Parts: sequence; C-alpha cells; structure tokens
Amino acid sequence: MNNPLPIINRMASNLKLMFLLDGFGALLSFLLLGVVLVKLERTIGMPIQALDILAKIAGVFAIYSFFCAFLIKKNWRPFLKIIAFANLSYCLLTFSFLLYHQAHLTTIGNLYFLLEIIIIVGIALFELKVARVTNDLN
Repeated sequence: MNNPLPIINRMASNLKLMFLLDGFGALLSFLLLGVVLVKLERTIGMPIQALDILAKIAGVFAIYSFFCAFLIKKNWRPFLKIIAFANLSYCLLTFSFLLYHQAHLTTIGNLYFLLEIIIIVGIALFELKVARVTNDLN
C-alpha cells in the first residue's frame, strides 16, 4: 500500500490549498443540495426543508473555508481542525436525516447521501491528519 505521508506533507506545506479544496467542496454541496436536489425532491425523497438546512450549513462551511484560505496567515492548525470536526458533525446530521426520512427516501436518495457522507468523512479525516502533521512540522 502506498504511503500517504508525502501527500499529507505537501498539503501541510500549503494549507491554503487545503482550505480552498474544502471550500469548493462545500460550495458544490451547497449548489447540489440547494438547487439541484430541491428540483429532484420526488426522485430522491428528501424533503425540501431538510435539503435547505443541509445546503445552508454547507454554505456557511464554504464561507468559513474561503475566509481561512485568504485571511488566516499563521496558526492554521486550529482552523483546519474546526472545519474537520464541523464536517464530521455535518455527516452526523446528514445521517440522522437519512434515518429520520428513510420511509420516503428512494434508492437514489440513499445512495447520494451515503456517498456524500463517505466523501466528507474521508476529507475530514484527511484534514485531521494534515493538522497533526502541521503541528509536528512546526
């Protein structure tokens, strides 16, 4: 298995890129949840109210990550940890919506939200590793 340490070290040396990637991912979630999936409510089965909540949270995360990318010059580690834990919390909320609305969700809806959770958990765990390496490098 390949050692991920070179990738982690590279991201740790350019944390602005890490925040930009997170910001664009959150922006994509915001657009998918708040625009695309709202129009496909019947196809996925998630109520518009739940999609709206998730979209607004993703929008706040995008603003936070872009803010960090462009304005934070020193001591990035706590800000990266904040967005990582926020992303994990978002996944818990998404999963709770998935369970609560299970009776109405379609197969496509379940697949979309499970895939989103898997991707975001992976990103958050990667962010935590980068934050740890950053701490070790400083």
